[in-house]
Amino acid sequence: MNTKKSKLSQYVKKYIYIFIGSIITAVGLEIFLIPNNIIDGGVVGISIMLSAITGLPFGAFLILINLPFLYLGYKHIGKAFAIATTFAVISLSFWSSVFLPVLPVTNDYFLAAVFGGIITGTGVGLIIRNGGSLDGTEIVAILTDKKTVFSVGEIVMFINLFILSSASLVFGWDKAMYSLVAYFVIAKMIDVVLKGLEETYSVMIVTSQHTDILNRLMLEMDKGVTVLHGEGGYTKEKRKILYCVVTRLEIDKLKNMVLDIDEGAFVTINPVSDIVGGRLRVKKNH
Repeated sequence: MNTKKSKLSQYVKKYIYIFIGSIITAVGLEIFLIPNNIIDGGVVGISIMLSAITGLPFGAFLILINLPFLYLGYKHIGKAFAIATTFAVISLSFWSSVFLPVLPVTNDYFLAAVFGGIITGTGVGLIIRNGGSLDGTEIVAILTDKKTVFSVGEIVMFINLFILSSASLVFGWDKAMYSLVAYFVIAKMIDVVLKGLEETYSVMIVTSQHTDILNRLMLEMDKGVTVLHGEGGYTKEKRKILYCVVTRLEIDKLKNMVLDIDEGAFVTINPVSDIVGGRLRVKKNH
């Protein structure tokens, strides 16, 4: 019973943070960036430009453009991620409409880019930290990463540079340059909220249920796993230690999966700055 209450509490807490994150993001966008024709990268940036061109609500484009990415996220990353992202996108769309009538705090483009970036980055960081996302381009980057020599970060950067450059055609080159400033501020704030966590993480799992967890890591998450042999320093009990590498979007799914099998498992997650050789996923034979 206590375990169920704990899981429910964590689940509710997760979505409260995503909800708060969507409110903060909406404030940064609607009171600072959008009124000054300054955009963010990814789907948010595309939605801002389409809203300016057509006069239709920003939130409508945010939902519409994210639909195919939500499907990809559900198929390739997991149900929990898709649900959290759907909730984040709908919440942001709602709060954007709420703050739409509010007058901008400043008409100074540089101040709007900096402070709008700080506020927006804080909100987006809260959403990402709790297993959600607002940017479908990141999902595409993760899937494309399997077939190219570029990293996820590099692919996201290329996509966003193209989107930010496109702002020059809609709002002019000066707004495109301010958008670039806002983009870097947002990216930095996301890193601050995430406490410097990178996009790829090494995971070590010490468990007595290593066979079940190993099978699910390989079959459900398509991960390559290394099995290490360990021994308890105090108990001298033999243990198998599982080692694998996951992306940021997969962390929430991995933790839930491990704890569902073994609540007593010991899991450590550490950022990885670079990977050379090997493979992150199991090579399947079809």
